[in-house]
Amino acid sequence: MAETTRTARLGLRPTAYHPDPPLSPEATAADKTITAAPAQPVGRKRTPDEACPSSLAVHTRARLRGARVGSTRDLTGMAFRQALQLAACGLAGGSAAVLFSAVAVGKPRAGGDAEPRVVEPPAWAGAVRPGPGVWDPNWDRREPLSLVNLRKRSLEPGEEELTSRLDHCKAKATRHIFLIRHSQYHVDASLEKDRTLTPLGREQAELTGLRLASLGLKFNKIVHSSMTRAVETTDIISKHLPGVCKVSTDLLREGAPIEPDPPVSHWKPEAVQYYEDGARIEAAFRNYIHRADAKQQEDSYEIFICHANVIRYIVCRALQFPPEGWLRLSLNNGSITHLVVRPDGRVALRALGDTGFMPPDKISRS
Repeated sequence: MAETTRTARLGLRPTAYHPDPPLSPEATAADKTITAAPAQPVGRKRTPDEACPSSLAVHTRARLRGARVGSTRDLTGMAFRQALQLAACGLAGGSAAVLFSAVAVGKPRAGGDAEPRVVEPPAWAGAVRPGPGVWDPNWDRREPLSLVNLRKRSLEPGEEELTSRLDHCKAKATRHIFLIRHSQYHVDASLEKDRTLTPLGREQAELTGLRLASLGLKFNKIVHSSMTRAVETTDIISKHLPGVCKVSTDLLREGAPIEPDPPVSHWKPEAVQYYEDGARIEAAFRNYIHRADAKQQEDSYEIFICHANVIRYIVCRALQFPPEGWLRLSLNNGSITHLVVRPDGRVALRALGDTGFMPPDKISRS
């Protein structure tokens, strides 16, 4: 009563007292075993184990005292106090550092254990892939179900059933896409129009044209980059494929499609170049690489003559591989890459940078 009156007089708020819960006989015995220590003679220094209990003893004592497992605050505070207690005792072998690092969970560390480098996709790319190991069947936005407006189904009398409408939008033919890298050219010319093919490059184009003609396929068209080296390569190849129409486009011009991962030291374009070229090359992919139109009845064989960066990026995108890995691939001059796009949207790579039809002394990568 006197203590209550004194507390009220001082203006203090009385607090409730919560004693520790009683221990079981087994816990009491274990606690006595942990805490009991023999009487120490006067002047005798205590050993480290006597001055500071081991981590096992500290954890056992806390567990036996019935710590409230449901309270995250209690457990965190208890772990931190135990870490301070053990660290103050000077644990050998850097145990204190280990304990403090365990308390600071989630803090990034430099060196070999640092987080791996994450390459953010550019804004223009959007959600171009669903995630690692997941094939997106509607990658070209030509899946039949996505082409049918379901809200109009059965609203008009005599409208076809959904199954027939889906069949009407379904591709029936396979597209064979041949991606040809231009032949060797003069890389030292300052102007793009002066970067013409070298004598070796002209020979490579002849060999590539002969190879394509020997396949015995009925090619539908040749689409080529508007850059000088691609135009000259096209002119030589087309002589071996008479009657095949040629179409020039700026979309297939060389450029920096996306920041490569891992990066390389010998090739570092400015960020604005990725911004400008990346959107254009992605547009080329979306425009030219897709399953056949529903109206196409027969398989098609199309040739695209362009550049190494463009081809490597297209291959990664078509196979739904991370496009940041395009620079890990390598293509020879005049090489043939063969992609197959099935009616159901599945894509297969039949050849990547094939130059087996060239003699070894005619192969180059410049």
